[in-house]
Amino acid sequence: MSCGEPHETDCAEVLGHLYEFLDREMPDADCTKFETHFEECSPCLEKYGLEQAVKKLVKRCCGHDDVPSDLRAKVMGRIELIRAGEAVPEQELTVGTDLPGATAQ
Repeated sequence: MSCGEPHETDCAEVLGHLYEFLDREMPDADCTKFETHFEECSPCLEKYGLEQAVKKLVKRCCGHDDVPSDLRAKVMGRIELIRAGEAVPEQELTVGTDLPGATAQ
């Protein structure tokens, strides 16, 4: 998606890192670049607004579910392996044992 106008920060870059921006997981200088881009580019601003609304809706509707401690430990363990640059086992989560309220298929 692009508005067809040249920007200092390309639309593809902005949309490719939109969730990092939404989650404030990028340096302040990059956030400033993205904010400037949104002021100039209405299609990207529209996409940002849509994704922000979805994120708020999910948080409101699903943000209160308790996560089982064993599932949390598995996820955090994988995150740490990835951050350390180690190989992550190709182990799938088993429905019915890892997700609350799920039934085995």
